[in-house]
Amino acid sequence: MDTKTSDPHDFPRHWEADVVLSDGGTVRLRPIVPSDAEELLAFHSRMSERTRYLRYFGPYPRIPPRDLERFTTVDHRDRVALVAQLGDDIVAVGRFDRLPGRYVAEVAFVVEDAHQGRGLGSILLEHLAAAAKETGLRGFVAEVLAENGQMVRVFRDAGYSISREIEEGVLHLEFAIDPTERSIEVAHAREQAAEARSMHNVLHPRSIAVIGASTDRAKIGHAALRNLLYADFAGPVYPVNAEYRSVSGVRAYASVLDIPDDVDLAVVAVPSTSVEGVLDDCLAKGVKALVIVSSGFAETGPKGAELQRRLATEARAHGMRVVGPNALGVINTDPGVRMNATLAPSPPERGRTGFFCQSGALGTAILAAATERGLGLSTFVSAGNRADVSGNDLLQYWETDPSTDVVLLYLESFGNPRKFARVARRLGRTKPIIVVKSGRHAVRPGLAATSVSVDETSVQALFEQAGVIRVESLAQLFDTALLMEYQPLPRGQRIVVVGNSSALGTLAADAALANGLELAGDPVDVGPGAEPEIFAAAIGEAVRRSDVDALIVVFVPPVAVPGTAYARALREAVAGVGKPIVSTFLAVEGIPAELAVEGGRGSIPSYPSPERAALALARAARYGRWRRSPQGSVVRPKGIATDQARLLVEEWLGEAEERVLTDAETLRLLYCYDISIVPYKLVSDIHEAVAAADELGYPVVLKTISEPLRHRADLLGVRLDLDGPASVRGGYSALHEASGVDDVYVQRMAPRGVSCVIGLQDDPSFGTLVSFGLSGVVNDLLGDRAYRAVPLTDVDVADIVLAPKAAPLLTGYRGTEPVDLKALQDLVLRVATLAEDLPEVRSLTLEPVLASAKGAFVSSARITLGPPPSRGDTGPRRLR
Repeated sequence: MDTKTSDPHDFPRHWEADVVLSDGGTVRLRPIVPSDAEELLAFHSRMSERTRYLRYFGPYPRIPPRDLERFTTVDHRDRVALVAQLGDDIVAVGRFDRLPGRYVAEVAFVVEDAHQGRGLGSILLEHLAAAAKETGLRGFVAEVLAENGQMVRVFRDAGYSISREIEEGVLHLEFAIDPTERSIEVAHAREQAAEARSMHNVLHPRSIAVIGASTDRAKIGHAALRNLLYADFAGPVYPVNAEYRSVSGVRAYASVLDIPDDVDLAVVAVPSTSVEGVLDDCLAKGVKALVIVSSGFAETGPKGAELQRRLATEARAHGMRVVGPNALGVINTDPGVRMNATLAPSPPERGRTGFFCQSGALGTAILAAATERGLGLSTFVSAGNRADVSGNDLLQYWETDPSTDVVLLYLESFGNPRKFARVARRLGRTKPIIVVKSGRHAVRPGLAATSVSVDETSVQALFEQAGVIRVESLAQLFDTALLMEYQPLPRGQRIVVVGNSSALGTLAADAALANGLELAGDPVDVGPGAEPEIFAAAIGEAVRRSDVDALIVVFVPPVAVPGTAYARALREAVAGVGKPIVSTFLAVEGIPAELAVEGGRGSIPSYPSPERAALALARAARYGRWRRSPQGSVVRPKGIATDQARLLVEEWLGEAEERVLTDAETLRLLYCYDISIVPYKLVSDIHEAVAAADELGYPVVLKTISEPLRHRADLLGVRLDLDGPASVRGGYSALHEASGVDDVYVQRMAPRGVSCVIGLQDDPSFGTLVSFGLSGVVNDLLGDRAYRAVPLTDVDVADIVLAPKAAPLLTGYRGTEPVDLKALQDLVLRVATLAEDLPEVRSLTLEPVLASAKGAFVSSARITLGPPPSRGDTGPRRLR
């Protein structure tokens, strides 16, 4: 593996990126450097005369030395050029040149003929626009021959607002490069299509090579080949083994290069020390994807981690995706594919659930459990160390996969949490996502290199915003998945319990209420001696009631009549009713034959206890409520001076690692977002205190500058409702005695209200979380805060204010006057907007915020600045 790397010139390293193309392949994007001259000449020579004419407006058969130097030597500010590299070859070039005296640049790009139509033009435009914004540019101009329809479409379809003029067959285009709602939407749609296609290449190969196929039954290479053959893969399978002419009765080849036909997917089962050589052969063969089941990489330590990094980098640079290493493999149960490229001997039955699992070791147990519980799968991917392919890639694929209705994830870590939140939120609107998230306190060594640390607060905020159904165990994962795959979503929370055991019925009702469901009446008990017909009649009557959204059926088999007769009666009683049914037939788990419906849909899952049945139903009901709720949109409040705020932050932060803003600076920054603090003055003696109170207007409040005293529950550091000079003098003396400090804040008294706190919490993976809660010792101790990741939609803003358990205090609890929720929501939205605009704001606290019917009044604020965190889902498209 000796692919040329870019020269160590001084350019922004984050301009380098691996990107997925529209056909699912990958290329490496990077700034051009002088040593690219020879490769640029070769690139130019491979272009057709037509392509050169459209780019240069003339024949231009060769690049003169003076132009070659100008093309390859840029300053990475006023003149920027990016190359798209596939292996050692440049396949596309994009550049911009700043126009003298203006904040715009002329942009142009050209793509080699063999790679046109793969989306390189739009990707180059995205990355060039991002680089231009960093260098202070505001717009692009372009000159394009009117007959160059393909290039015109790149600009037209990018989502920018473009002005155009035509003169003598040349189009003059000009547009601002600030991202628009449309340009972001276009980029995300292209990203989804490209990454879905990339995973389609992995999951729908037409041919597979097993490299390391072994005659030794104890080796993983033998298991990988055997499982492919037993599953009756729809295409040819090629064992690769240098020592034998055949393996398992199939002709073998000494190298993948010796295989006479194309190979789409290679399953690699050789020692880790041999994988680099195998990769080189696969790249030369043109293999599209690798599934590496071999271990010995990042899970073994730094040396293995470096090998893994080189492997992923090299594969992406040559257009290849990699599952693994240390993976269990991939499965596609589609009858047209029939692929079990895993080490698990028994693939699951065909179903409509997709499953992504990070743990290879746990994957075999997961597949066995799915089979045992009767859960069919459409596709399964165990990514192991996840050097390349991650859960985000599979979410993109499943979004448009017609064979998948439910998504299951076993996650130990996140590679790109912001992207996960965005993609999951979109996918969750049409397909439920059920997640087990382990690794709360530690991450496997094999995943550490490709993961970012996310605390539990952030994970919960991410899942709540995205509508993800979080479960606590694999058993709960399958419990919920069985309901989602085979039953419709509840239309509401109202349920009824029907059964032949009053004890089980009571347990089911208690569990339903404990999990947020509502009882549409007392449990219906037909008695232990009821015949199947009586049992079915009670069920049919209950489930068809207009005030019932779902049904829990509990059953204890009587001595005289087999339980199978009751199961069939249940299935027939609810046929075609369109409401979810869960059941507890004691000692029966999964989808027994008597409760199964041909084709799967309508089959009734059975749980070994009514508590598990109720919990699965409650999760489905919560998800259904989220899915029915408005999606919301990201809105910006009026009266914001973003540019002024950015200038202030740049001035104050400078080169400092961290900076706590002064009171005056805090006021100036908040003013840019139309957030005002109740007027106050800082005084140093009793006379200044009285003068300040006279100026501000009575009543006033006095607060010590000592934060520990100021925020005590007994208000030792605060004196309220001071209505005259005498009370101000007394208050000042008391505060001075308590704190021993001369400085005191004198502040106009805000209207009495519910004390709240709004904050920004730094997270290294998300950037920033917005928090909201009610102030007070009890709430602080119980952690009664709600969190959301920016950007917040209008729906998020409304939700976060009412999410804390103490939120009823805001809406008129026990006859109190409701607060002005719109004012409170507007304040949260302004804080969230500030966080999105200014990632350098690493923490912000508004406390207390006094919410009342008269509005929301901020009494105090603290802001800390620092270098902005890396936000992996901002900017142009890229792989992690």
